[in-house]
Amino acid sequence: MPHETAVPRWSPGTPILWRYRANGTRGDEGIHICRPMTVVEDTGDRLVAWLAPGTECVRPVFADGTPVHAEPLASRYTRPRTTGREPWWGNGVLKLARAGEPWSVWLWWDEDWTFRNWYVNLEQPLRRHPAGVDSVDHFLDIDVQRDRSWSWRDEDEFAQACADGLMSAETAAGVREAGRAAVALIAAWGAPFSEPWAEWRPEPSWPVPSLPAEWDRLPAGVTA
Repeated sequence: MPHETAVPRWSPGTPILWRYRANGTRGDEGIHICRPMTVVEDTGDRLVAWLAPGTECVRPVFADGTPVHAEPLASRYTRPRTTGREPWWGNGVLKLARAGEPWSVWLWWDEDWTFRNWYVNLEQPLRRHPAGVDSVDHFLDIDVQRDRSWSWRDEDEFAQACADGLMSAETAAGVREAGRAAVALIAAWGAPFSEPWAEWRPEPSWPVPSLPAEWDRLPAGVTA
C-alpha cells in the first residue's frame, strides 16, 4: 500500500500560509501569492482563516515593480513577472473554504466593521501541507450582496487568461461549471451565506502572522 501523507488540522489561533500557484502551462507555475493568516475554525470539512490588516504578503508584480492590475489587459498575462512584498490593506478579510470545493468565500468589512459583501473566489480545491494551504486562482469571481443579489466579476480577465493559454478549454469549462454551482448555492442561500459570519470579529489577542523567509519553498500540498 502506498504511503499516505497525513492531512494536518489546526486549532483556532494557529498561523498558516494561504498560497496560490501561478496559472499556466509553460512550467512556471510556482507560488506567486502568499498570505499569512490565522485559523478561526478547522473542522476538517471546512477551513476558516483570517487575514489581518497590515499583514506582509507576497503578490505578483512586473520586474519594474508595476502592479499587475495597472498593466493593460492585452499584455497583463504575457509580460514576465516576479514577486513583491506588500502589507495587506483595508480591514482584513475572512476566508472560508470547504474540502474539495472549487471556490472559497471571502467576507469584506469597512474599517468601522460595517459588513460590505461576500466574494466567491473560483479556484482549485485547497491542498494542505504542514504550513498551510495551496490553490490556483481561476480569475472568474462572484460578488454577493446581503440582499442575496449577485454578479459576475472579472469576466474580462477570465476571457483574456483563456485567450493567452493560461487555462485549457477543459479547465475553463470546469471553472464555468463551478461558477454555476456557486450561483445555485447563492440562490438557495446555503452556508456560509446563511450563517452569522458577518457579525464575526477576530480575537484581539491574535498577533499578526509573519511571512517566513522560505515562503515559496515549503512542501507541495496534499489533497484535503
